[in-house]
Amino acid sequence: MKSEIIAIGSEMLTPWRQDTNSLYLTERFNEIGVTVTFKTIVGDRMKDLVGAIRTALGRTDIVVLMGGLGPTEDDLTREAVAEALGISLRRDAAQVAALHARAATWRIAMPQNNLKQADVLEGATVLTNPNGSAPGQWLDVTFEHYRKVIVLVPGPPNECKPLFDAECIPRLKQVVPERHIAKRTLRAAMIPESQADKLLAPIYTTYKDVETTILAHAGDIQLTLLCAKANAEQARQRVDELASRLEEALEDWLYSSEGESLEQIVLYYLGLRQSTLAVAESCTGGMISQRITSVAGSSRSFVGGAVVYSDALKSAFAGVSADLIAKHGAVSAEVAEALANGIRLRTGATLGLGITGIAGPTGATDEKPIGLVYIALSDPSRTEVMDRTFRGDRARVREWATQQALDLVRRRLM
Repeated sequence: MKSEIIAIGSEMLTPWRQDTNSLYLTERFNEIGVTVTFKTIVGDRMKDLVGAIRTALGRTDIVVLMGGLGPTEDDLTREAVAEALGISLRRDAAQVAALHARAATWRIAMPQNNLKQADVLEGATVLTNPNGSAPGQWLDVTFEHYRKVIVLVPGPPNECKPLFDAECIPRLKQVVPERHIAKRTLRAAMIPESQADKLLAPIYTTYKDVETTILAHAGDIQLTLLCAKANAEQARQRVDELASRLEEALEDWLYSSEGESLEQIVLYYLGLRQSTLAVAESCTGGMISQRITSVAGSSRSFVGGAVVYSDALKSAFAGVSADLIAKHGAVSAEVAEALANGIRLRTGATLGLGITGIAGPTGATDEKPIGLVYIALSDPSRTEVMDRTFRGDRARVREWATQQALDLVRRRLM
């Protein structure tokens, strides 16, 4: 069965608010074998709401409307559903009593506009909301000769999620045919998206029953495989079969077959090799350390590091000589190598990682353009230095540089 999630609220059409509930609801839908085929955000305008509801009913089996159930003039979800279906609203006495009781616990008189939260759609089942004043509603209707399920849930996440779990999931399980969705996520580092697709498209396009999506961001390729079958084992077998072929094609670009982050994999290999890592960061300003320490338990393998932004701190914290910086420049292979060696020796770590570059928008020369980054990795036997030039603004250069640095560590430890 197909579903659509409609998030309602003009505030989510601004740069300052975003819909996060739909991610949670999508996961819960997938767990019971329902595919989310559309997500829509609609502002608080009656005409737009009615149009969005009718469109959703025309293309999916289950429609969830989030938000717009409050007491204010712009809370129009109930009214919009009534108009879209051509049904009426009734004021539910039990909900009126519940609203008065809720106000009494706060020792306030209930404002009259709160009463609209007791308006229930004709034929709807009221869904209890223990965390707020707006109940949800469940409608099982016929629309243009087809059976449709319409669910109204409150917008605040602390109300939406528990209500959906407690009131909607049990009802949906009774409506939805038994269906199981198997999912795998593969991740690869530093392979261009176009190259990845050239390698992989001839493989995944032959699996018509597995939905494959590719997401690329800052040197990270994420492939998500979804397969829905009546039997859970069949779905899992199809996903695993495709995943195995994709893994073989990706070779050492692949770093995770189960969706782990690159920093998680680096820490896994460090633990496996009983090794430790320290970093000396210039242009990335601590971003590598932040990614590593975001993983619980990272202290077992990550010694620490230093943000050596100024030349003085490159010398003080990583032992890079002032003469070396003067001769080759702070952004150079020689300084990156010295950073890696120096931080390793200063901290006693097994591996030392040094990084220096020009993130922009200033600081470039004809010989050293914006985006030029030197990365060095040192252990007691050898030091490897690489240079890359990343395109884009300051944030993009720094993101790509951290990904490249972590992938360099991964490949050393494989």
